[in-house]
Amino acid sequence: MSAAPLGLDPALWQVLACPCDAHGQLLADEAAATLTCAVCGSVFPVRDGIPVMLLDEASRAGQA
Repeated sequence: MSAAPLGLDPALWQVLACPCDAHGQLLADEAAATLTCAVCGSVFPVRDGIPVMLLDEASRAGQA
């Protein structure tokens, strides 16, 4: 079984999607430990190997 980005379980990686209305594909950034929605640009942190997929925790791509 191949490893998923950010050390996530491969089965989880297959079903993860942005929780916003777009339900877009997520792109992993290993260096920043984040997942970014390819559709809306929401950036979700991954903490201790757990993706925090809460809109309140998300930032926008390009914002500090």
